[in-house]
Amino acid sequence: MALVVIEASPERIVLRCCNDSLLDGCPEPERFFYESPIGIAFAVPIWEAIATAIILSLIIILTIVGNILVILSVFTYKPLRIVQNFFIVSLAVADLTVALLVLPFNVAYSILGRWEFGIHVCKMWLTCDVMCCTASILNLCAIALDRYWAITDPINYAQKRTLKRVLFMIAGVWMLSMLISSPPLAGWNDWPDVFESSTPCQLTSQQGYVIYSSLGSFYIPLLIMTIVYIEIFIATRKRLRERARASKLNAVKQNIQQNSVKDKHSPVDGESVSSEANEPDHKEKEKKSKKKKKKADTNYLHPVQVAEDSFTDVHEISSNNSPKSSEKRKKRDDWRENSKKETQVPVVAVVNNPSKRAVQVNQFIEEKQRISLSKERRAARTLGIIMGVFVVCWLPFFLMYVILPFCKDCCPSEKLINFITWLGYINSALNPIIYTIFNLDFRRAFKKLLHIKGAT
Repeated sequence: MALVVIEASPERIVLRCCNDSLLDGCPEPERFFYESPIGIAFAVPIWEAIATAIILSLIIILTIVGNILVILSVFTYKPLRIVQNFFIVSLAVADLTVALLVLPFNVAYSILGRWEFGIHVCKMWLTCDVMCCTASILNLCAIALDRYWAITDPINYAQKRTLKRVLFMIAGVWMLSMLISSPPLAGWNDWPDVFESSTPCQLTSQQGYVIYSSLGSFYIPLLIMTIVYIEIFIATRKRLRERARASKLNAVKQNIQQNSVKDKHSPVDGESVSSEANEPDHKEKEKKSKKKKKKADTNYLHPVQVAEDSFTDVHEISSNNSPKSSEKRKKRDDWRENSKKETQVPVVAVVNNPSKRAVQVNQFIEEKQRISLSKERRAARTLGIIMGVFVVCWLPFFLMYVILPFCKDCCPSEKLINFITWLGYINSALNPIIYTIFNLDFRRAFKKLLHIKGAT
């Protein structure tokens, strides 16, 4: 590709290519290069170059910091140190490599309007672009599958979900990503033999490879995640209905128990009612028996704290009686409505009436189940949000990626192409933000790592 100078001035240089654009049927537009104070010609005015550099650099920094925090959180914060969170680490590593190896070159390419780093760096950059973005998408797919198996077959999958299995799945994700990204290096490309600074460094438009890579990188994972999320939604709704039916049965059982206890203690049954005339020994034994029963019920009715260790799982852990935890519980105005913070089941007052105690025990168990299911539903919702953000970010790019090689008259502007491309890259910055907003343990770990006051 040769460039011809058609206008030159101290402020800008206008260049026109002597051949058509790589997009067949689209004439190469005139290129304006603006002189800068540092002696390098930019493809955009100075103010636009500065604004672009600042905005895109902030996105890169946010992506790097966010994903490093995710990785450190899993390895340094004990509640997050569980095998399924290695999927999150793998996802963060993929997003981090996008920020380190792909995005800086794209910023320079967007501002300069030409590739100044040579053909070998160009090939490395394009290969890393495809591999890291594909790994990010496939890791989301693996996380969705892990969540699906954990919900639909919790007992068996809890035994199967070993460190070896998780690492094997992660290795499969990265090997598949390399398999998708490497064919252009082996010759399946339309890259020019002679590479100059004016030669565009862009993904191959070979139609066969475009179909192959887009299916493996996006469309098949999207189909899998969609099916899996629908199945998770159906399974969660089914469990909600089962819990609702069980709650009704428990209510009926409570009524029966209350009636039976009333009948048992009624004088009609001929049973004697305790009176002051009973022997002292009998009264003393009865008092001791009540004390033991009260103590046992109090232990049993210890408050339960439900914490979401990972957005892929829900776990219940016993709360402690430390002053800090007591103080936190007092500050809560309404523990039932506070679904985004750790949920606390209040201590049930133990009473001497057996019928009331039985009712309150059943209510305690039901409340515990309700909280567990609420956490499970929120975890599935978080996965849905991650998938939704992923679709919004990447679908425009992969539609453009597939359509352009087959549409000879489709001529999007370079600004539109850059915007759609960066929309996909932004997904790597959004994943850590989603963890921070929707996951209590990641919020705590981030605060601890950043030494923010109030971290627990």
